[in-house]
Amino acid sequence: MKGPIYIAGPMTGYDENNFLFFEHVAKKLRSLAFEVLSPHEAEVGENPTWDHCMRVDLAMLLKANTVVTLPNWECSRGAKLEVHIAHALGITVLPSSYVLRFEGLPPV
Repeated sequence: MKGPIYIAGPMTGYDENNFLFFEHVAKKLRSLAFEVLSPHEAEVGENPTWDHCMRVDLAMLLKANTVVTLPNWECSRGAKLEVHIAHALGITVLPSSYVLRFEGLPPV
């Protein structure tokens, strides 16, 4: 796993857009000295559209060498697109359980 690392996961339909889980994984990766690129930290303005968010997020993704996926990413239109692009560009994709196992948490 090498950085920068982009976090891909579901947001729409989750409490607070799933930001707490994005933040948890981002903190863990940063504690391991990785540079983290996370859509939950993106500057998208007030009331952004989905396509505006995706444009911002994809620009971040293109800077990454690894993508870490959050649980249920397969149910997210945006995360599926991010993972598809990562695979097409040869960017390594790993589940967040790979990262979280180092802190003694059960796989998610």
